[in-house]
Amino acid sequence: MPKTARPTIADVARRAGVSKGLVSFALNDRPGVSPDSRTRILAAAEELGWTPNVRARSLSTGRSFAGGLVIARSTDVIDADPFFPSFIAGIEDAFSASGQVLVLAVATSRRQETEIYRSLAVDQRVDGVILTDLRTQDDRIALVADLGLTAVTLGRPAVPSPFPAVCVDDGAGIRHAVAHLVALGHRRIAHVAGPDGMLHARRRADAFRSEVAAAGIEGTVIATDFSAAEGAAATGALLDAAAPPTAIVYSNDHMALAGLGVARRRGLRVPADLSITGFDDIELGRFLDPALTTVGTDARSWGAVAARTLLEAVDGSAAEHVDLPEPALIVRESTGPAPRPPAA
Repeated sequence: MPKTARPTIADVARRAGVSKGLVSFALNDRPGVSPDSRTRILAAAEELGWTPNVRARSLSTGRSFAGGLVIARSTDVIDADPFFPSFIAGIEDAFSASGQVLVLAVATSRRQETEIYRSLAVDQRVDGVILTDLRTQDDRIALVADLGLTAVTLGRPAVPSPFPAVCVDDGAGIRHAVAHLVALGHRRIAHVAGPDGMLHARRRADAFRSEVAAAGIEGTVIATDFSAAEGAAATGALLDAAAPPTAIVYSNDHMALAGLGVARRRGLRVPADLSITGFDDIELGRFLDPALTTVGTDARSWGAVAARTLLEAVDGSAAEHVDLPEPALIVRESTGPAPRPPAA
């Protein structure tokens, strides 16, 4: 059977009774189209099942109509971390509404990561990229700029950057968690952090140190790779200390859930013997016993904002930095008053 012909702008124009130029203006949301004509054109396009011909648009504009996201983490960590699926869903929300596609790649080494960016630029596979997991000395900023790619960063880099940034206060949630625990009477609090080379992990750890110092209490930080396995190992090391903490602040929910399991297998009651806080507010944490106190974030919204900011930059607009709302602490059942010291 012959393939069904794909509806064209000319077909939409005939159905709506207008010129092809007016259809193009309406479908690309450009000014100069009356509300009645725009409504009629969009209705005709929907009736015919018209969709943008990305190949034709690419040839006529020199654009790929695609954005890139390169994730440089262990595949095991990506598989278990709920942040990236939500973040990617947010990117897709914005891209799909604009006829864009997402080119996603995972790099397991710095060399491979560099080659992926070079390939994306040389082959003109993307118009721009979203840079996540910023590093303390991030050479990707200069690399992407030298390759002529447009970019947006998730967070403000610690190095000079010509790109707009979508920012959230990395330390705010940790400060809220520590303040909550101090108010409950805790004086030995630990932080199970992410990799020290990741800027947002370091900023969270710095916020923890600053908050416990301001409270005049004891604080310990252990860096991990953000995985449940290293979160569990860090918890074990903290609980084996001569003076173990009475509360642990984790840098993601995944590690917090692992830590809760370690504590309970040792016979500790949460929160009577040990209080635990997470970060990200994943769905599973709400249904545990006890339900997890955590910092609420909206990774899907972050992805959508980052994608829209990238599209503005690609279109030549003066894309500006975007400051996202400060995350809030969601208090549930995994935190409680500090245990009383044993009687002398």
